[in-house]
Amino acid sequence: MLRIAVPNKGSLSGPASAMLHEAGYQQRKESKELVLVDPENEVEFFYLRPKDIAIYVSAGRLDIGITGQDLLVDSGADAEVILPLGFARSTFRFAAKPGTATGIEDLAGKTVATSYEGIVAKHLANSGVDASVVHLDGAVETAIELGVAQVIADVVETGTSLRNAGLEVFGEPIMKSEAVVIRRTGADGDDPKVQQFLRRLQGVLVARSYVMMDYDCRAEHLERAVALTPGLESPTISPLHNEGWVAVRSMVPAKEAQRVMDDLYALGARAILTTAIHACRL
Repeated sequence: MLRIAVPNKGSLSGPASAMLHEAGYQQRKESKELVLVDPENEVEFFYLRPKDIAIYVSAGRLDIGITGQDLLVDSGADAEVILPLGFARSTFRFAAKPGTATGIEDLAGKTVATSYEGIVAKHLANSGVDASVVHLDGAVETAIELGVAQVIADVVETGTSLRNAGLEVFGEPIMKSEAVVIRRTGADGDDPKVQQFLRRLQGVLVARSYVMMDYDCRAEHLERAVALTPGLESPTISPLHNEGWVAVRSMVPAKEAQRVMDDLYALGARAILTTAIHACRL
């Protein structure tokens, strides 16, 4: 039975469970559940603190896990990313009072406060900068005001909370992160159970990114219409009862669907409609 670690709380938890549900796996109904067995799919889910997942996976106690790429790097665990999942994206940046620094080279001799000591220490070392790193749990914006550090390193989305604290970001991003599937470094990459799990999640990612588009068009306009909707391999073309008309079905990127519908209509296509894709295999 495949043993999989899933975040039990935080920003990773809900989206991870939703993706697993879309992939056909049972998920817990109450947050108090720590273990869930899905016998039909031969999977056992363990709901753990996101920061601990990489440790359990690297130790071989669990086969694979879903966690944040930032948490993997910060843990220093001997595990590797095998599939990016496209949610919980974030960017890590340095921030300080205006005039403190303009780049990482200005951090020499300074103290940096962060909740991600492993990431920051590694980034500083790789850049050849000798600075101290102080670990703080939770919000770190007040570390400068209270004299704990001259600089902080944290997740930056809009930057509003930093500006409210009188801070500004500087330098290049430390790293960009998202939710990922991980396994122990050197683990069997051909394990059929793992490969099936990955195919299911990849199917969800594709299904979320595409819609199925159907429309009718005149045969003489078909080549121009197909150029707008080439599909993954090629579109399905079927003759209609009315002579000179054909029906077309094709997968179209969801973010482009409205523009494609406009272009098809201008071309003379009619009965244009899109439907969601709930699952797929490529």
